[in-house]
Amino acid sequence: MSISIGNVCIDTTGLAGASVFWQAVTGYEIASSDGATTYLQDPAKSAVGLSLQRVPEPRVGKNRTHVNLSTDDLACQVDRISELGATVVRRFDEDGWVVLADPAGNQFCVIAA
Repeated sequence: MSISIGNVCIDTTGLAGASVFWQAVTGYEIASSDGATTYLQDPAKSAVGLSLQRVPEPRVGKNRTHVNLSTDDLACQVDRISELGATVVRRFDEDGWVVLADPAGNQFCVIAA
């Protein structure tokens, strides 16, 4: 018997905007969407999926879990993702990672591979 992570779920108050943002960030395709949840999947189907779930309340306080995105060009990706609507929360350039927040305020990290 085994178990694996099927996807990571991010709560959002604006499902349509979050779907556009995270699709642009990851390059994932929309696998399905029903107005309450959107499922994004890696086109190669080799990475963990991402689901976006509409919730009525905004995020309050610190994320208890967050997504780490790996890249071979930290500065370029942070700039690109910022242009898509993310906000830089804190930089740890000496350690090779940057904390950002998506348009709904959910924090995630971009990490140098």
